[in-house]
Amino acid sequence: MTDPHQLFDDTSSAQSRGYGAQRGPSGLGYPTASASPQAAFLADPVSNMAMAYGSSLAAQGKELVDKNIDRFIPVTKLKYYFAVDTLYVGKKLGLLFFPYLHQDWEVQYQQDTPVAPRFDVNAPDLYIPAMAFITYVLVAGLALGTQDRFSPDLLGLQASSALAWLTVEVLAILLSLYLVTVNTDLTTIDLVAFLGYKYVGMIGGVLMGLLFGKVGYYLVLGWSCVSIFVFMIRTLRLKILAEAAAEGVPVRGARNQLRMYLTMAVAAAQPLLMYWLTFHLVR
Repeated sequence: MTDPHQLFDDTSSAQSRGYGAQRGPSGLGYPTASASPQAAFLADPVSNMAMAYGSSLAAQGKELVDKNIDRFIPVTKLKYYFAVDTLYVGKKLGLLFFPYLHQDWEVQYQQDTPVAPRFDVNAPDLYIPAMAFITYVLVAGLALGTQDRFSPDLLGLQASSALAWLTVEVLAILLSLYLVTVNTDLTTIDLVAFLGYKYVGMIGGVLMGLLFGKVGYYLVLGWSCVSIFVFMIRTLRLKILAEAAAEGVPVRGARNQLRMYLTMAVAAAQPLLMYWLTFHLVR
């Protein structure tokens, strides 16, 4: 009941109840501000436009990279040279050490395109040369370590010198092919693959040298040198001399003689480099 002498009603309790209902979760006494529909309408389109613009830029960048990457790195071609399996690797290693037992050296084609290496042991690949080069560097580090001569600088010099000689070989062969005017399907990647096979024999020679000394080194390296010489002769003659026969060049012609000398020189350079890059690793 209200006081009969009170002129005005007391509304303080009602206001406190009203404000208390509007207090925010922080308990500071401020009323919670709800997002207006206009702010939500403005926020969503901006975020959507930003996401759409970012996705568009990413798609354009990916398309630009895909179009121009083949100019510098032939990714599609590199995939072909790494299309190998365990069976191919085993057969290829056997072919590198025992090329005398192999008869058919022709590369198989399917609709004017060479089949993948895993289907043809005669096809060049980059998997074995790449793994052989890495293993050669590791074995060289092991050999230097057993002789208390290991250092990162010396190991880096060993790897860089091997890469430098490989680069010189490729450039020299390309220049020779240009001067002799040889029309061949032998590509630069093919040359890197064929020239990189010598690291397999180098690994065997150094490992046998670590196990059995100089005698084991010279025996295994000598066998590997003869094997790689025969392998290169039988492989490159199909790439260089076969094109000459297809062009109708006489077998005893001057240009054909130059091609034969070029093939012999490339094959003979492999044993020399195998010895040059490994003789100081075995003592």
